[in-house]
Amino acid sequence: MLVLTMQQVFSNAWPGIEAAGELPQFEGQRQIRRQVFDSQMIQFSDVELMRGGEALFSSASLQIAPGDKVAVIGANGAGKSSLFQLLLGRLGADLGTVHLPAQWRIAHMRQETPALDRSAVDHVLDGLQEWRALQQAIEQAEAGADDAQLARLHGQMDDMQGYQVQHEAEIILLGLGFAPTDLQRPVADFSGGWRVRLNLAQTLIQRSDLLLLDEPTNHLDLETVHWLQSWLVQYQGTLLVISHDRDFLDAVADRVLSFEHRQLTLYSGNFSSFERQRAERLAQQQVAFEKQETRRAEMERFVERFRYKATKARQAQSRLKALERMTLDAPARADSPFHFRFTTSDKVSQPLIRLTDAALGYGETTVLSELQLSLYPGMRIGLLGRNGAGKSTLIRHLAGDLAVQRGDSECGAHYYPGYFAQHQVDALDAEASPLTHLQRLAPDAREQVLRNFLGGFNFQGAMADDPVKLFSGGEKARLALAIIAWQRPNLLLLDEPTNHLDMQMRAALAEALQAYEGVVIVVSHDRFLMESTVDEFWLVADGTVQPFAGDLNDYLQQLSAPEPSSGSTPTGSTADRKAAKREAAERRRQLAPLKKAAEKAALQAEQAQARLEAINQTLADAALYDDSRKQELQQQLQAQAEAQQALAAAEAEWMAAEEALESAGQVTTD
Repeated sequence: MLVLTMQQVFSNAWPGIEAAGELPQFEGQRQIRRQVFDSQMIQFSDVELMRGGEALFSSASLQIAPGDKVAVIGANGAGKSSLFQLLLGRLGADLGTVHLPAQWRIAHMRQETPALDRSAVDHVLDGLQEWRALQQAIEQAEAGADDAQLARLHGQMDDMQGYQVQHEAEIILLGLGFAPTDLQRPVADFSGGWRVRLNLAQTLIQRSDLLLLDEPTNHLDLETVHWLQSWLVQYQGTLLVISHDRDFLDAVADRVLSFEHRQLTLYSGNFSSFERQRAERLAQQQVAFEKQETRRAEMERFVERFRYKATKARQAQSRLKALERMTLDAPARADSPFHFRFTTSDKVSQPLIRLTDAALGYGETTVLSELQLSLYPGMRIGLLGRNGAGKSTLIRHLAGDLAVQRGDSECGAHYYPGYFAQHQVDALDAEASPLTHLQRLAPDAREQVLRNFLGGFNFQGAMADDPVKLFSGGEKARLALAIIAWQRPNLLLLDEPTNHLDMQMRAALAEALQAYEGVVIVVSHDRFLMESTVDEFWLVADGTVQPFAGDLNDYLQQLSAPEPSSGSTPTGSTADRKAAKREAAERRRQLAPLKKAAEKAALQAEQAQARLEAINQTLADAALYDDSRKQELQQQLQAQAEAQQALAAAEAEWMAAEEALESAGQVTTD
């Protein structure tokens, strides 16, 4: 693969030679070929970058070849964005050298956009500076009636495929979730999150050799992340993307650049491959560290024993010097700084809430109608649906922020929702500290108890006393989650909770949700979070909410299914298509209880199998058969028989549930 890439690059640099392998193999030619290949790469040579008197990374030496798609990962504050500034030339390396091919065009996504009067599509097209300049030149030539110049300019426009860019901009905007009616709206009309999408669109349309994207999936929903992922897979240039979204990186990246202990380490493969490689390296590192610690302990014991004995003093001093020179391998710690749980209230209602023929909306506009929903303890639901379908509307009602327009919504006596959304984060008191926020909720709680609780969210020491205005977006999100956790809700409503969170915090959040005993409802573009924390999906579409009889892969496949183009012949009337959608939704609704029963039976079988294996392991202990432990042996044998019966019953129930599901699926599709 490397030879092919070198040949391709060399052929591009020297058109007269079709393949590098055809060059005469003498030293001068090899050096020229190597120099040409190297000149086409991003190269770091012993680079050190300092910030605030401390090194973000040092001794960094790496190469990124043309066409590589690199995931840039690391904890918040590690220096990922500073790395981008270094590549953009806005920062200089404190030590070492950074080389980028001189002819490369770089596209970089901005994070902020002022309130502009320009339309959304014009803002996107402003990313094409050469096209804009050529467009202005054509207008001037037309005004001056310079036909010769006009012909040349139109030729240049044709060469750069400039007559297609308007359509290209519209396609990108639609892919990023904008409606056709949004394209001519002024930028000032859009909220901050939608302006970030406009910036992303402006970046994607640029003709670039190097594309730098910093957290591009923030403020996107699952559907637009899926579209962006497909777009980036087709991108022909070199990509560096900062993201904490595992599934997104798995699909897009073929290399991973990891910030680890102020070092840059470049791995081959996607994110899953990186995790395997890093785990293996850490395991090897841990073994080396333990061996070194054993040797160090031996040397210290020798020194302590013999340093004051004349016959051994010289050897003891030698050991002391060796200890001073010893460079300790860093222990392989992958410990997270986050250790927290979501606990639920002691009292709970059955059901927590029930909606009957309910309609939700704003003013006279109805967003969702005919809702027939009930939430019971233990339910774990992921909400699916395109942007604007009504997912946030449903969550706002469940949080108590939005009343029903008609129908009934009945809460149980013990209904305590906890609601996380971006506006909750924005509502934090900028002047107050994390400790003050909790003290307002629990004025009678001991300060140390509150500090210990905040420490689980990594608000350690003085940081618990710092005002929120000094915090990053991820730190504010962590505080909002901490405030929710402190209140012990029995219903967690999470609307895009992973925005701005790094991978360690995302993993800790997923673990906490898995252990949570209350009801969970999640809207997220983070597939890892959704797949690891929810048991079922509800689809918000066509103005209502229905169970979705499938998983995320099924849903994303539906999104990828081609839709009829405007020039194609429709396969039926609008009424027919709506009826087909209703029938499909009804089939999913009918199958959902059977699917849930099959999953429950499978879980029971798995648990019974685990119990049986544990008992069998106990029975394998030879000491258990001693005469003094006869009663314990009989108890274990009885438990084994009961576990075998439970396993057989669970497996039979599982098979019956699967057969019922399969049979129902065939009936509903006939």
